Amino acid sequence: MKHPPRPSRRQLVVAGAVGALTLGASVALPAANASAATGCAVTYSANSWQGGFTGTVTIKNLGDPVNGWTLGFTFPDAAQRVTQGWSATWSQSGSDVTARSLGWNGSLATGASTSIGFNGSWSGSNPSPTSFTLNGTTCTGSTTPTTPPPTTPPPTTPPPTTPPPTTPPPTGTTPVAINGQLRVCGVNLCNQYGKPIQLRGMSTHGIQWFGHCYNDASLDALATDWRADLFRVAMYVQEDGYETDPAGFTNRVNNLVEEATERGMYAMIDFHTLTPGDPMFNLERAKTFFRAVSARHADKNNVIYEIANEPNGVSWSTIKNYAEQVIPVIRANDPDAVVIVGTRAWSSLGVSEGANSTEIINNPVNASNIMYAFHFYAASHKDNYRAEVERAAARLPLFVTEFGTVDYTGDGAADLASSTTWLDLLDRLKIGYANWTYSDKAEGSAAFRPGTCYGGTYAGTGVLTQSGAFMRERIRTPDNFPTS
Repeated sequence: MKHPPRPSRRQLVVAGAVGALTLGASVALPAANASAATGCAVTYSANSWQGGFTGTVTIKNLGDPVNGWTLGFTFPDAAQRVTQGWSATWSQSGSDVTARSLGWNGSLATGASTSIGFNGSWSGSNPSPTSFTLNGTTCTGSTTPTTPPPTTPPPTTPPPTTPPPTTPPPTGTTPVAINGQLRVCGVNLCNQYGKPIQLRGMSTHGIQWFGHCYNDASLDALATDWRADLFRVAMYVQEDGYETDPAGFTNRVNNLVEEATERGMYAMIDFHTLTPGDPMFNLERAKTFFRAVSARHADKNNVIYEIANEPNGVSWSTIKNYAEQVIPVIRANDPDAVVIVGTRAWSSLGVSEGANSTEIINNPVNASNIMYAFHFYAASHKDNYRAEVERAAARLPLFVTEFGTVDYTGDGAADLASSTTWLDLLDRLKIGYANWTYSDKAEGSAAFRPGTCYGGTYAGTGVLTQSGAFMRERIRTPDNFPTS
């Protein structure tokens, strides 16, 4: 639920440049037939934005059939780095880049082609590679970028081979009616028109304790009075939660997702792990739960899956391992949904344990259409946390799935100055957020005054705490949802 501030005696660790970078899991590869690669052509194109770019490589085999291939090239600028790749196993050492075939695209008949791609970073200049080799044979072909730079970072998944159909104008006015199925594009969350958007909403408290707060009247107020885009359903796994009644809690979550859907809001399903902080402790529970809820909601376009609320006391590699086992379970039922992965040290990008986002940037989760969670409590987490978010947001798609206007305990006075600075930053970077909490718990972070959930009035400011009134005013300002 909450994370303590980083101890003041520890300095923010900023990792230096690394000598080698490997992306993707290690896989068994078929033996490359180097002697068969007697001729090849490579076409390279790139789309660039400030500090980043996407490279697309089309390989054509001009020689005898190849069973397993290795593509090599060198970046002209030593500052260019591969940060994420697809359709191959990518690695980099210095300026030298290698892409090895996967099982499904390793065989290239004479005249056959395959396309692979990657996202990269650059500083100073972004020249194109001028020489490629396939199984050691130098390839010929154009290496000149063929498309103009986009105004926003492109998707982290390969572009389709044919242009997508034109999306018709929205026919409704709710957030889901306007934006439709969301996807991750570059470092942003984008709508059905491919435009970056920001979702703003509220999180429940633990539904085992405050389930009575989430009824028709309160959810109507959230959707129409607050004009929220997002309803986060916090399902604790321990603390009298899911582990005590898996079927019952799964039904509760499903019902709340249906309620959000009826009101045109996006529903975020939060697998709320807190104690113990090792997500692997709940791996089998997570697989069972997400298998069930993703099957139930696979035909919806408004469901976002948050697979581990606040990992703590474990390494990033452990969190990554967990994510790479849970995400395929969701993808088997719902291949298009956005999935959010918790980060180290109570989803602080590692800052609360003296680290930073470099560990994620250098070793991202091997999956597409994902974002990374960041949490903060405004009275405790200030300039050094904001600086890390600004830094990370240039390289990683972030979503603030939980934050409070108070201190890290979830209580105390609302720090409206720090909260305003935080939300102004998130608005500028188009990072979505859910505030903790849409409940009447007797603590500073609650939106409602104690006892509100036993009455029938939820709209307006008369039932709100200082935090609730502040958040309602921020959330209900007009959204910027571009459609063209």
